[in-house]
Amino acid sequence: MQRISLLKTTHNKIKEKLPQGGLAIDATVGNGHDTVFLAEQVGKDGVVYGFDIQQAALDKTRMKLEQAQLADSVRLFLASHENMADYVAQEHKGCIHAAMFNLGYLPGADKSIITQVSTTLKAVQSSLTLLAPDGILTIVAYPGHHGGLKETEAMAVLFDDLDLDCFTVKVVKSSVPKATAPLLYIITKQVFAG
Repeated sequence: MQRISLLKTTHNKIKEKLPQGGLAIDATVGNGHDTVFLAEQVGKDGVVYGFDIQQAALDKTRMKLEQAQLADSVRLFLASHENMADYVAQEHKGCIHAAMFNLGYLPGADKSIITQVSTTLKAVQSSLTLLAPDGILTIVAYPGHHGGLKETEAMAVLFDDLDLDCFTVKVVKSSVPKATAPLLYIITKQVFAG
């Protein structure tokens, strides 16, 4: 059986929704891989907002963006993702085509610095209000690390309570059949007729 990574699935889903010249959020910049991906998708006429609480993450990301000649379309903020709405331009609120979360810790850094349930819940709720109609929110959650199970369970509760007239929710499980394997949540904001 061929294994398809959750990251590849995430990128494929976002490619369907994020146009050239579009608007995107990387809520957890980390090492910058998703930020670069989003910047490639939106091109020079789009905007990507990136958030992280660790300066090292922003520095690595900025370097990757500059090497790929994509830095001009990205706005990086040393800030918690829970405050993203404070940084997104007013004219972009309600117009975001794609928002990505990759929960957990910064690979290769201090594993005690992790995303937290309270801030992640606020950030996810904020990103849902920032999405455009037909916009997509993706969250990769890792129940196998310290604090990850509580965060994953909190996401499940939040998405169970979403208004299904406003959002569709899909859960994609890892091809690894373990309780600690990562999960991908894909939330799409409905388009309303008339």
